[in-house]
Amino acid sequence: MFATARTCLDAATCEAKVASTFAAAQAFQRGELDIDDNGAAPEPIHMPGRPPKPTLVHPRDLPRRGFGTQAGRAVFVHSIAHIEFNAIDLAWDAVYRFRGLPERFYADWVGVANDEARHFVMLRDRLRQLGHDYGDFDAHNGLWEMAEKTAHSGLARMALVPRVLEARGLDVTPGMIVKLRALGDDATADILEVILREEVAHVAAGSRWFRWFCEREGLEPHAEFRRLLREHAGGALHGPFNLEARLAAGFDEDELRSLQAVSSS
Repeated sequence: MFATARTCLDAATCEAKVASTFAAAQAFQRGELDIDDNGAAPEPIHMPGRPPKPTLVHPRDLPRRGFGTQAGRAVFVHSIAHIEFNAIDLAWDAVYRFRGLPERFYADWVGVANDEARHFVMLRDRLRQLGHDYGDFDAHNGLWEMAEKTAHSGLARMALVPRVLEARGLDVTPGMIVKLRALGDDATADILEVILREEVAHVAAGSRWFRWFCEREGLEPHAEFRRLLREHAGGALHGPFNLEARLAAGFDEDELRSLQAVSSS
């Protein structure tokens, strides 16, 4: 399992990343991947394999374009494709890095990796229909930077990547879908509908395993989530929040109040 996850992380082209992910997920479903690490420790985290483009820049250096033109929609679709491409690596790094856990943990994150690869393929196909391809526009590295910050702790990873950064999609995607449909871009909106529905389950997996880690370490989940938000995620939180989707994704009322408090502070 861990060697396979590392192979997927190291894949350096879009085609190789997707193909290795699909093959690994199928092998796992067939029961062909052993999760016994034989005492081997994961290597220190480093940048996963990526194509030479897109160029990674600071978020403030990314152009802001509206949906009103095809060029603007292409930039938007590219940005979502980049998030999904990163999300493949985030799922595989969770599988690779955190050892000695229940088989269900690995099943969850292998499944997430497979979903994210499928999302990336749909978005890349749509981007090509708009006359572009992945890598044509600059992007930022915020998701992977948070993976680096949480490489030491499965608990922190579950709290801050799926439950903070990836959960942001639950908040903003419904409004994007409305705007796209108003512009007649049902093709892109349909893809986002699929992604939104499946991302609820991905964030729910983060919620489930965050609480599992808290129980194992004797920590109170609400207090620990508030602490991690204050220390690491204040700048990443922006309301309003999609309360209905977040409740479906495993948040409770106390956690939602904590999110709102940190985002407004």
